[in-house]
Amino acid sequence: MFIHESTIEELKEFFLQLNEPPYRAEQLFLRIHKHLSLSVEEFTEFPKKIRNYILENHLFPVLNLNYYESVDEGSDDSGTQKFIFEYQDTKESRSRIFESVWLVSEKRRTACISSQSGCSLNCTFCATAKIPFKGNLSTWQILQQIYQMIHHRNKHVDPKEKLTNVVFMGMGEPFYNYDNVIKAAKILNHPKGLNIGSRHITISTSGVIPGIERFISEKQPFNLAISLNHPFNEERSMLMDINTKYSLSDLLKVVKKYTQIYKRNITFEYILIPDVNMNKEHINELVKIAKSIRFCKFNLIPLNTNFNNWRSPTQEEILKFQEELRNHGVLAFYRGSPGKKINAACGMLALQKGISNELKV
Repeated sequence: MFIHESTIEELKEFFLQLNEPPYRAEQLFLRIHKHLSLSVEEFTEFPKKIRNYILENHLFPVLNLNYYESVDEGSDDSGTQKFIFEYQDTKESRSRIFESVWLVSEKRRTACISSQSGCSLNCTFCATAKIPFKGNLSTWQILQQIYQMIHHRNKHVDPKEKLTNVVFMGMGEPFYNYDNVIKAAKILNHPKGLNIGSRHITISTSGVIPGIERFISEKQPFNLAISLNHPFNEERSMLMDINTKYSLSDLLKVVKKYTQIYKRNITFEYILIPDVNMNKEHINELVKIAKSIRFCKFNLIPLNTNFNNWRSPTQEEILKFQEELRNHGVLAFYRGSPGKKINAACGMLALQKGISNELKV
């Protein structure tokens, strides 16, 4: 076991095996998930024999922060940062590399985190799909992306800055790593951890129906987002290979089930690609989908890559598309592409800057 992906109950068992009192479990959970310690040397409330045991048995590995890059001051998305992490897995003799993004807006500080190294899917508009898939991230690797970004921001930007939101929208398909993602979300939500409200944690899926059904059956309290991107089944399959496995019609059925049970909006993420999914017939079909689901909203995202000779929509095209949806009573939001200048916007996480042996400062 790794101590930084263990629940308090699991830590109690750990300390019982060491003949230590169970109250140590809460102490350790607070030390890691509230105080965000990244070194065993910081576990000062524990006797040296416990610290040595943790060190000698390699129970507290740490991610290597290899690189970070910031958007220039004065830009609309000034403050947004991209981070590249690496973990050398000695058991599997391979390195896992993945990216995270710290998004800054007027009222929010959002951590966009990865659930996989690379991605096992092949969405045609996404740069992550073009790099090799290296595997699922463990719970602690998911959490430490956030903890290290907080450390960095508090040290280099603002010691009082606080995280407000978490989105599982980085590299990978979260529901192909369901157990680790949900466990990480629960730890983030825990009152003895960062205590991020469940409504401030969003898990996005490309449409893995068994994962959504499990999410519903377990009554998970977190927000759910669906990467939709096209309202017609055959065309959606051309954009997203997941649709050949889980069809759009079946996906919309389970989404409707979700909204009927939760009675709250599900978010449809929609990558805007001119001449591919922004025509009048697409708008009309999206309106039909919205009215059949009832509890939903659309997050409109301009294409940020240039594969297949596609282009990003103009500001005028985006606003016109948004207006058409809103004129039909559909909730549609457009928040730009924060981080595009540093290859950190939606669909751009592909380690373009490579890996450096020295941290950029």
